[in-house]
Amino acid sequence: MADKPVYEEASIDGQPPKLASIPASDTTVWADASPLLQAACAGLRDGELIHGDNFNLFAAMSALEIMDPKMDSGIVCTYYSIDEAIENGAAPIPISLDSTIDVRCTIDIMDHLLACEAAWHKGHSLAQTVFSCIYLLRLDRTAPHALLHSYCRIIRATCKAVVSVVSDARTHEEEDLFTMTYGLPLNGDGDDKCLSILNAVEETISRQLRACKATSSKRRLPEDLEPLQSNPNLEEGFCKALLCRLRFRKHFFHVLSCMKRPQGRGLESARKHIASCLTELESILKSADFLRSCFDESCEGDIDDKTTASGFEPIGFDAMLNSRLSAPTPPRAIKILSWKKAVEYFVKLLHDLDVICSYSLDPRLESLLRFVVQFQKSQPDLVARSHLQLLLVQDGKLYGRDPFFAVINKAAALPEATKNHDIQKNESFLQLGMLVMNLLKILCTNAAWQRRKLGKFLQDWRVIYVQLELAFRNEYGEVSSSSNDENTCMKIFQHILLWVEEQTYWIAFRFLILGFELELYSTGEYCMVYWYLYAVLIKLTEKTHLMMAVSHDTAKRKGKKKKDSPKDLARESRIPPAVLFLQCYICLAEGLTMMLAALRNEIPVFHSPSPFNTEHEKFVQHFELLQRACIPDHVSYPSYKESTTHARFSTLAMYNYFKDAQRIAKEVKSSFSNDPERLAELRKLEQVAEHNSVAQNVICRLGALDPSLKVSFEFSHHPFFATVVVKRS
Repeated sequence: MADKPVYEEASIDGQPPKLASIPASDTTVWADASPLLQAACAGLRDGELIHGDNFNLFAAMSALEIMDPKMDSGIVCTYYSIDEAIENGAAPIPISLDSTIDVRCTIDIMDHLLACEAAWHKGHSLAQTVFSCIYLLRLDRTAPHALLHSYCRIIRATCKAVVSVVSDARTHEEEDLFTMTYGLPLNGDGDDKCLSILNAVEETISRQLRACKATSSKRRLPEDLEPLQSNPNLEEGFCKALLCRLRFRKHFFHVLSCMKRPQGRGLESARKHIASCLTELESILKSADFLRSCFDESCEGDIDDKTTASGFEPIGFDAMLNSRLSAPTPPRAIKILSWKKAVEYFVKLLHDLDVICSYSLDPRLESLLRFVVQFQKSQPDLVARSHLQLLLVQDGKLYGRDPFFAVINKAAALPEATKNHDIQKNESFLQLGMLVMNLLKILCTNAAWQRRKLGKFLQDWRVIYVQLELAFRNEYGEVSSSSNDENTCMKIFQHILLWVEEQTYWIAFRFLILGFELELYSTGEYCMVYWYLYAVLIKLTEKTHLMMAVSHDTAKRKGKKKKDSPKDLARESRIPPAVLFLQCYICLAEGLTMMLAALRNEIPVFHSPSPFNTEHEKFVQHFELLQRACIPDHVSYPSYKESTTHARFSTLAMYNYFKDAQRIAKEVKSSFSNDPERLAELRKLEQVAEHNSVAQNVICRLGALDPSLKVSFEFSHHPFFATVVVKRS
């Protein structure tokens, strides 16, 4: 027994075994095990567990779980109240009796607050980030220090504006901590005057900068203008460093204010302030060299990890103080973003906001959906997505101006005259308007939240289709066209029923491809995923083609042509470019499905059953929400098996779907010469098709004969269509 590990020894009476304890004393040195754990995680496969000899199931059930720092337990406090912190000199006013050090420390506070603000935007709590600043918790104390007071006021007003935007958009459900204020002093008297206070301080420093640029022979300092600090050699550098920080805060506050104006009226002004913000951030980055060189003291550690440009620790912060004062505050200390990463975050945020502001507010729903999907590819953070949602949906209207029935009317290719028809008061049409509004809101959430919501949302679209279809049959099932009004109502129902079907399959397509972005599919599941994607794309292409034909007929009637010319007839017989675009998707999805199925059927390595789930269970897990909504009809696990069981290399060699995709992509490029986004997408599709066509030929020729052949899949050319890589081991 002595050679057996401790966890195998158990008492006969069923009591939990005694574990060999790890001795610890006051002289024990504790080390951070995170790198070891990360290395272990990287080397473990699914189902494997690494543990010590003194660790068993009982110990596992009794262990304290190490969770995300936002939620984990553990608390270490230096001070137990704000007053105690102030009494112990944690946030002195003035910061230093030496005016030069006072200015430098003020800049350090500004920089650390910027880093705290970025960490808050990234999902940490307000109490542990921005309001870890003791000066903000007792803002009235900073009144004698005009520079610090003006900066803290604008920070508090900015935080209030951001909380308001995110709360109004209700996207904060995905980041529960974001809008919780924990009773912090976010609302303060006089914050509406924060810009005037900041402008006064900015003007004073600007005058000082102009004065210190002039040589003593040309100009003397005005008697009423005192220098910022005592070292004249550093005066200009400090003035520049302060001005760019103050101006950034001013312009950023203007950006938030302009973007909240109704119906997008402030977007042009917001873009001008965004440009100014980016300019000031460049100046802030440039000021770092001066701030590090103006003091002889050297900073410990890597400067890139510091939360200030100077590299010094800021004065007046205690991240754990609010944990004692407010019960809901997460108790564990968090890691604030570095100053450089904070600046990078704000640069990206401003670029994302600029994309929103530059949007033309196109009333066409198809263009709007494409814009939102394209915008999401840059992975914007919560603040940018909240602004986008508030722009799109205001007062129950698109952009606060277009009723959703009018938007649906245009999307369904109905005549302009029908957008004010009384049929919009029908309960089913009111519900459809709500669904479109909710769809836009969902598309503005993060990828994980979006996919979860879209999956459940599909049933609502299926239900509304059934309701509209029943209402149509009840009203017009037995009636022949007897009046113009009845004809108009029938046309509205017919167009909108077709559009709802098209939209439902678009949502299903979006749901499936988000799984690739979120890495929800394993390589062994790609075959069923591409098969289901193929089935959805077939229906989406069919409905899109019908919708475009209906749209063409409406436009044709509007033009009132008496006789079609041969050119017009030829044009009508062509497949629309948008449909060919989707057909390119179909060819790639079908090609990947059949290749994966052939690999699974002929090479044993590709058919390794999971120890946890059967293939049927995986099918249900991935597509249950689609199956509940019957999207598409008559699609099930047995039909998937029937479609893929007989795939072989010999049948694969007969037809190359990738060549079709490559051909379509080349042909349709010219139709999208004025659409850079779709043109870029077609280039990616062409690359995938070209690589996969070659890979398929190699696999068909050598796959069953060469056991050393290794096939893998990567997404180097396209986010959801895999590129097949064939190598010899």
